[in-house]
This record gives sequence, structure tokens and C-alpha cells, in this order.
Amino acid sequence: MQYAEHTDLLQRLAASAERLAYNVDWHPPLCGDSEMHISRDGRWFHQGRVIEKAALVQLFSRLLRREGEQYFLVTPVEKFSIRVDVAPFVSHGITVQGEGVEQNIYITTNLADTVLIGPQHPLWVDVDPQTQEPTPYTSIGDNLAVLLQRSDFYQLVEHAQEQTLDGKQVMGVWSQGEFYCLGEL
Repeated sequence: MQYAEHTDLLQRLAASAERLAYNVDWHPPLCGDSEMHISRDGRWFHQGRVIEKAALVQLFSRLLRREGEQYFLVTPVEKFSIRVDVAPFVSHGITVQGEGVEQNIYITTNLADTVLIGPQHPLWVDVDPQTQEPTPYTSIGDNLAVLLQRSDFYQLVEHAQEQTLDGKQVMGVWSQGEFYCLGEL
């Protein structure tokens, strides 16, 4: 990777970490339903209409909190429910640096945040028990997740290695020295 690309990636990580920092000490009362929802493809809606202004979506995303299975928009004085179809964020690309145990994987979201898969932002795959279809996610912090698009998941598979985990043969990827299982063989 070129030095300029590496510097840009580090700057995006720092900006994302700052933007995603959230004050969990806010505990205002529930004020009702925001009449908003986030679709599977990461688009934000209010009263059935797509929110077109990216800056407005960025602002709302900074107020997003998950409590149990419910999502809320939380300010210091108000709390409103918001419906999330699958996950509040969607991947819009991955960057892989290095190989094997030394590999680092960066996920960029639909809101231009970048996270490094690792202990702070682990990767996991849910498998539908009926269809056996994998659905990959990574944590973006504070109990929120990024749904990896199929194309990004396939890119991860291209970097996967075979390992034995708990006596089973699995395929997975390394990032920040941690192995993340993508599925059994």
C-alpha cells in the first residue's frame, strides 16, 4: 500500500473514532416514536421518505443507541425509538493490508466511517438455520453493527485461511492478530 493511502486510512480511522464516540451517560425519558427507520441497504427514512441529506443522516447516526433488541435516537434530553431492519450500518468497501496473522482488515460504512476489525470491532457471521445462508457483521461500537454486503463478504473469503477451531475445520480471516471464523468447511 502506498504511503498516501496508508495515511488516508489512518486519518479516516481517527475521524470515525471521534465521530462515533458517544456519551452513554445520557438517560433521558422515552418521548415516543421518531417515525424513522433504517432499511437493510442502509438508507434512512422519515415518515416513509428517504432522508436525502447525508449530513442529516450523519447527525442522526451519532445519536443512535441500541438497548437490547431496540434502537433509539438519544440526545441529552430526549429519546425516540427508531426501527432498524437488519443493522444500522452497511459496509461499502473493505481494505486488506498484509497477510496471515499480520493481516489487518478495514471496513468502510455507508456513512464513510472506517473501523479496523479486531478486539474493539470484532467480526462475526450469523447463519440462517433454515437456509444456511451466512450474514456477516462487524461491531462499530456501543452494541451497534455493520452488515457486510455480499461483495465485501466475498472479498473477505478471498483472504480466508483454513484453520482448526474447536476440532472443526473452518475458513476465516485474521485481523489485528485475531482469527475470525467465516464458516465451517
